Amino acid sequence: MVLNQTLELSMILDTDHFQRLFTSKSVYLKELDDEYLDTSLATKGLTIIYRDSRYKKKIRVLVNAGMVVNDLSNTDKLLHKLDKRIGGYFDHKYTLNNFTLSGVTFTVDIDVGSHEKVLDYLKGIKRVGRVKGFSPVSYDCFDEKASFCLSGNSNDTDFLLYDLEKATIDQLRNADAGRKQLQSVSERIKGILRAEIRLTKPKAIREYADATDTSGQIVEMMKNSTDAFMGTFTRVVPFGDFYKMDAAVEIVRSEVKDSIMRRRMLRLLALIPEKKSLHLAQKEMNCRDVDKVMEAFAQIHLSPVTISKRHEVKHLDNLYSYFLK
Repeated sequence: MVLNQTLELSMILDTDHFQRLFTSKSVYLKELDDEYLDTSLATKGLTIIYRDSRYKKKIRVLVNAGMVVNDLSNTDKLLHKLDKRIGGYFDHKYTLNNFTLSGVTFTVDIDVGSHEKVLDYLKGIKRVGRVKGFSPVSYDCFDEKASFCLSGNSNDTDFLLYDLEKATIDQLRNADAGRKQLQSVSERIKGILRAEIRLTKPKAIREYADATDTSGQIVEMMKNSTDAFMGTFTRVVPFGDFYKMDAAVEIVRSEVKDSIMRRRMLRLLALIPEKKSLHLAQKEMNCRDVDKVMEAFAQIHLSPVTISKRHEVKHLDNLYSYFLK
């Protein structure tokens, strides 16, 4: 699994210091909504964002860690380059540890082979429905038919799964990109299902990185990146192959020898389409051992979420199997 990370570093300044810095960089700034972007260091992995709010003067630095260093496990090199680039940009008045690590986005591109397969997986996974601790959310940049996005109710964590080709091409069209550019980009990212896990506030970051300084938090975040990604991904996407209901029922009946567990698994299979949610189906079961039921599905590599009758495809491989390729 190739896991890329985008770090968000934030710093709040008083009006005088903010205004001096804002003025000195004004030639590089592009206004976007209520913020100003400086992309002069974008090729080196950094984008600087100024927010000139009436109540709070904030500067954010978005860091594409994969563009700063080739090997994300080399945290010493990452910190050295990051501190050097931030210091250089701010004329050495501010360094890395003047900022707070306020957000982290983990991104995995899952190559499922075709645009049609991407949509097949999205249709299947959207049948998960309501997820405990999350609420559905929509973004202007994503087609709702080609995405499945959730926002944490209180855990400051977002889950996004979307068709990368569709999202990228739509953005390029809005920017009046030419036909050749659209074709080139489309061919390069066709068949990619992109998954993003976003930790949006320091509280969520501290679950995986509790160092007291920003440099230390970045090191711990890099070390625990897989746990941070999978910790949310596994809460949303059940493990196992996707099948139509009849096939899933047959697999449970033939593979599960324990009659009590088999009965519970068959009940969960039936409840999910009825409740239109894996979480609500689990609640309806009123079973204290629901986690063991989910483990039993995982042991036979079967997702409890089945493929819709209206969906032409009959089987989808376990999405987790792509992480091993």
